[in-house]
Formats: sequence, C-alpha cells, structure tokens
Amino acid sequence: MQQILLIDDEEKLRNLMAKIIGFEGFHVMQSENLKSAEKKLMQQEVDVIICDVKLPDGNGVDFIPRIKDIQPNAEVILLTAYGNIPNSVQAIKNGAFDYITKGDDNNKILPLIYRALEKVELSRRVKQLEERVGKKYSFDSILGNAENILQVIDLAKRVAVTDTTVLLLGETGTGKEVFAQAIHQASERNRKNFVAINCSAFGRELLESELFGHKAGAFTGALKDKKGLFEEANGGTIFLDEIGEMAAELQAKLLRVLESGEFIKVGDTVTTKVNVRVIAATNRNLDTEIAENRFRNDLYYRLSVFQILLPPLRERKSDISILAKNFASIFAAKTNKKIQKLDAKYIAALEKHYWKGNIRELKNVIERSVILSNDDTLDISSLPYEIQTVSYPDAELQSTFSMWSIEKKHIQHVLNYTKGNKTETARLLELGLATLYRKIEEYKIKI
Repeated sequence: MQQILLIDDEEKLRNLMAKIIGFEGFHVMQSENLKSAEKKLMQQEVDVIICDVKLPDGNGVDFIPRIKDIQPNAEVILLTAYGNIPNSVQAIKNGAFDYITKGDDNNKILPLIYRALEKVELSRRVKQLEERVGKKYSFDSILGNAENILQVIDLAKRVAVTDTTVLLLGETGTGKEVFAQAIHQASERNRKNFVAINCSAFGRELLESELFGHKAGAFTGALKDKKGLFEEANGGTIFLDEIGEMAAELQAKLLRVLESGEFIKVGDTVTTKVNVRVIAATNRNLDTEIAENRFRNDLYYRLSVFQILLPPLRERKSDISILAKNFASIFAAKTNKKIQKLDAKYIAALEKHYWKGNIRELKNVIERSVILSNDDTLDISSLPYEIQTVSYPDAELQSTFSMWSIEKKHIQHVLNYTKGNKTETARLLELGLATLYRKIEEYKIKI
C-alpha cells in the first residue's frame, strides 16, 4: 500500500484531507509539525509528503532538502494558505513536485498525488535498473578462485578508484571487456556512460568518425552533425578494444586526446573538449608492433600507465568447473531446461582442453551442450568431438616445437646466463623490460 504523509498544524483540515486521501486506498500518516514528520520519515518509507508551508517549528520549503536527504525518491507537494507561494521558485529548486492553495486542495490534491506517485515509481524503477546493471558489471560478477585471477582482480580494483589510463593485455576471450566494465563501475565515473568500441571492426575513415564525430557535409553521406563516442563518454569511460589494430593517423589523434582532452571532429575547424577515462585492450604484442613501426611508441607509453595481463583459461584450470556450471545455469534458463549436474567426465574433458578461445570458447561449448542435452545432466557426449576424443596436455608440453616453447627456453637460457639480472636479460633479448616481466609471468619462468 502506498504511503502518504500529511504535515499540517491545522488538525481539522489535516483530518479532512486524510479521509479524502484514505478513501482512495492509500495509507495516510499525519504530523502536526516538522519534528514529528522527520521522526516518521526516519522510521518508515513514504511515497508522497503533503506539507504546509508555514508550520510552528519551521518552513515547509526549507524542510524539503531534509526530506530528500532521508528519502530521495519521495515527492513533496506543498500547501499554502495564499494564492501563490512567494518563494515558489525556491521550492521547486529545493525539489518540490508541485504546490497547491488551501481551499482548492480537495479538487486538486488527488490528481496531483497520482502524478507524483507515477514519478516515484519511475524513480524506483530507474534505481533498481541501475543497481542491477551495477551488480551485473561489478567485480563480483567475475567468477574464479585461481590465485592468478584473484591477483588480477585485486590490481583492477586498486586502479579502478583512480582516474588512471589502463591497458588490458591478454589473449582473445579472456574477458578484457568484462574487466573494463568492472573498473568503470567501481570508479567515481560509474553514473556516466561506459562506451565500448572494437577498433578492428571499422576502416580508418569510419573509425575516426565513430570516435570523434563529424560535421554535416564532411564527406559523402554526412547529412547532419554527429557526436562521436568520446563525446558520448564525456564524464565517463571509453573502452578501446583491439587498440593494436588502429591506423597510424588515428593513433596520433588519440594521443592528443589523452594529452589534452581535445580533438577536432571530421570536417570541423574548432576543438571539442572532453573529460574521458580511457581503458584500452589488445591481444597483440605492442612491443613487436612498435618495433615494426605499426604502433606509436609515445601512444604506448600513454596507454600503458597501468598494465593488467589477464591469464588464459588454461592457466586457471581450477576455475573451469565454476565457469562451466555458471554458463550451464544461464543457458538452461534461456532454453527452459533443468540442468542440475555436470558429469565428472564432462568436467575432466573440459579441464584437459587447451582453450585457445578462452572463456568465450568455453561459453560457446556449454551453450551447445545445453541445447543437445536430453536430461538434467551434461555428459561428455554433448561436447564437440575434438574435446571428447583428444587429450590435451598442459601448455608447457603442448609442443616442444612451438614458437612459444622455444621462446620460453631461450628466455630461461639468457636469464641463467645473466644470473637472473632482468635488465641485462632484456637488453640482450632486445625486449622492453615490461615485456620481459610479462613473458616471465606468462611462461612461469623460474629465476
């Protein structure tokens, strides 16, 4: 039942109004002064407050901010004995929904209450949606108990509360966008937009227009001005996925945004200023891209203020069953199936697989299994043939002839030669020191 609070020192008028409102099925509470009203507001949720302007212990207009502090979603209707409220502008500024004159209230109050309740309901729905979205994209939504993923989550949480640019590294499908969303949600920018774009999905000209916008007539088909994603993300966060695919000309423009917060739209002559946090991601080795003149060195240092390397799924095998059960639950709900168990052999087969596509690949495999399932258990028969029949060894034993295996052995050899001196090792290998540290961690090289 919706709650209405009446605040008026005129008892007869208050009782009459309470009866009129009560006949509509609302629960009506009464207070004769602001002190009593504040106590009720602290004890019980109220939808609409109808408050007299002049009360023995204060002014209704001045009381509105206090109401909003206690119950932000409640709406306030003011009552006045005069033809208008002299400080009506201040009343609205303070957050009043509307005001009416005493004497007209019997005819006007009910329609006004219903309109106020519509706004209250809308506010609550928006709040619930925001809470749901925040929960969906929070760090709590990232599943896993493996030590390496917990370390990564801790790093991401630490940087989230700052305004630092973040570079997420890792193979395809390791969850870079999930982490970007979580960082945004844990930051002070979470009430503003999170905008994501895959830089590899557009050609140079189109990507420039998408990122920075354009003026009407800038090119064929540009019939009107268009906001770019940097403007859409103003005050919030922009996630630039596959940043290693960006054309050199755009890299220079992006560098300017990072340095000054300014850019020029396509076809424009004036600068546009924005305040945007940048989170970038790539599965490429940017040191190699820089060495081969495909990526700007200065942009790399701007983007990589804080690097986070996401581990591949094969290096967090203890999390595979957790993730699999979660995906099975999600897809079972979508397909109206009751999956209650994942067979032990089914889990074992998943844990042996190499997972080149990482979590994304696992998700697709589980969806396939749920579709093919005929009972409440996912068994090995619902897995793709290559996962059922091929026993994949650990990554280290995958192939003694693979390039990564040879690279690991060579780095280990040079580290042994330098007696663990990483700076000297990086110099001999002609690698950046940060890249060497990343490879040591990635290959689990013992020093």
